Amino acid sequence: MMAKNSLEYLDGKRVLITGGTGSLGKKLTEIMLKESDVCTIVIYSRDEYKQFLIKSMYTQEEQKRLRFFIGDVRDAARMKRAMIGVDYVIHAAAVKQVDTAEYNPDECIKTNVDGAQNVINACLDTEVKGVVALSTDKACAPINLYGATKLVSDKLFCAANNIAGKYNIRFSVVRYGNVMGSRGSVIPFFAERKKEGVLPITDEQMTRFNISLEEGADLVLYAMNHHLGGEIFIPKIPSYRIMDVATAIAPSCETKVVGIRPGEKLHEEMITPTDSLSTIDIGPYYVILPTVSKHPEESFLKHHNGEKVEEGFAYNSGTNEAWDTVESLREKIKTFVDPDFKPE
Repeated sequence: MMAKNSLEYLDGKRVLITGGTGSLGKKLTEIMLKESDVCTIVIYSRDEYKQFLIKSMYTQEEQKRLRFFIGDVRDAARMKRAMIGVDYVIHAAAVKQVDTAEYNPDECIKTNVDGAQNVINACLDTEVKGVVALSTDKACAPINLYGATKLVSDKLFCAANNIAGKYNIRFSVVRYGNVMGSRGSVIPFFAERKKEGVLPITDEQMTRFNISLEEGADLVLYAMNHHLGGEIFIPKIPSYRIMDVATAIAPSCETKVVGIRPGEKLHEEMITPTDSLSTIDIGPYYVILPTVSKHPEESFLKHHNGEKVEEGFAYNSGTNEAWDTVESLREKIKTFVDPDFKPE
């Protein structure tokens, strides 16, 4: 169960979202416009057409609170210009496709690592108050380049608190698993392939964490309002078995095992046993504390009203205690992905 957010802290403030035309950026914009008196939301991205589509979703009155910046996180000068007068930054821009990153490693590094540092520098230079960067379960014990670059990005954002100096700014990270219905994810992929009568399965034992777009957005907004600086926030969410997803979407289809792709895990992780040494439980979320911080561990425990997890604790999609079933998956698909969904 996610924490219920009060968004009063956004009233009268200016928020910038890098990669703001993505699924999460659109959901965050929708929530902030509806549930807060945010002054301005700056959508920063490279795609002018997607920006046009987002703008067309809102009334003229709502558009008065939106600003659209064409720009790339690789462009440090443009990034700094866009952040002038901004109070909060949500960093969602990234090269995210595992295969793409493996084939184009230098391009992935330029966006996910160099771009992250550009965001940090721009935030410091323009006196932004709070920053939350999006991570991924693939950054935990990474075995592919995408995960490795996001781990570096996580480290950069957590460490940025130590170089803030006189600036009253806090940086933190949120990490979660597969988002239901997001572009390139398994649910829309299976929904499309069921027309052919055969669903390709990488491995019948494969599991993944499962989170809705709304839950992901709630986590980001919670972290922005509650972080002390340097934390990695991780939601308590269920796992699903890939075969249950196939059954939930297309029970009449055959399945064909095609093998795990390069850089892919059988089960995803979000907290390793080593991470447990610096992880606390704050109720709806786990929080990995920074290894180097100006705040002692006791300050984080008191600030979040948290408790340390047991040494050796691990958070793995294959050993998770909470599971989605075929029935719960179908209900969630109808709720969060496609209201007209019918298993076939």
